[in-house]
Amino acid sequence: MLIGGLQKFSLLDYPGSVAAIVFTQGCNFRCQFCYNPMLVWPSEVGKLKNSSSSKDEGIKKVHPLIKEGDLFDFLKIRVNKLDGVVISGGEPTIQSDLPEFLAKIKKLGFKIKLDTNGTNPTMLKKILAKKLVDYIAMDIKAPADKYEIVTSVKSQFPKIKESIKMIRESGLPYEFRSTIVPGLHLAEDIRKMGELIKDADKWFLQILKTDINLVNAKLEKTKPYTKKEMEEFKKIGLKFVKECGVR
Repeated sequence: MLIGGLQKFSLLDYPGSVAAIVFTQGCNFRCQFCYNPMLVWPSEVGKLKNSSSSKDEGIKKVHPLIKEGDLFDFLKIRVNKLDGVVISGGEPTIQSDLPEFLAKIKKLGFKIKLDTNGTNPTMLKKILAKKLVDYIAMDIKAPADKYEIVTSVKSQFPKIKESIKMIRESGLPYEFRSTIVPGLHLAEDIRKMGELIKDADKWFLQILKTDINLVNAKLEKTKPYTKKEMEEFKKIGLKFVKECGVR
């Protein structure tokens, strides 16, 4: 498992649980608003920003690769202190050894939350069949006609739809999430995304972060939607799902 970072404690990322967050390295998307460029393509972080800083200075921002053995040494001493482990990224499902990795975490007695972009329903099916996760959070990046624009890669929308269906039918607690970006998302896009996940349990609309390195550095100068504007989007979302929140 390629591990790019570890947050040892979180009260926010796994609903109702005290958790650690494991960040895997590598992603098959290049979402413009992603704030983990060091995990998306760590070897190129130094090239991302058009600034006067040197390439070496940029590379120093890359999360150090954490050895799997060191991670499990940490988790073993957190048994009965943490409730769960969040597996995030990057995109965890592109890691071929993900099932084995999750099984080792489950063996220690932790609950597992998986964050995914939904592009690997084959891996997701395998994980669900082996009952290796307890909670799933999937990002809905855009409506179908904008997926390529937002993710900067060739559309994998049929796989996205397959993963949505699989997650909703899994019987597990789950949530969908969408980062809403001025210039990329309009009110009509919220409606289209809502149709995509119609009658889902939870959908969270996330405010763009601009105080951190982004994959598209130009977005760092973008003014995010206001809380009032996001609340209007939430009203649209509530027409399609059981619970819609802003965060």
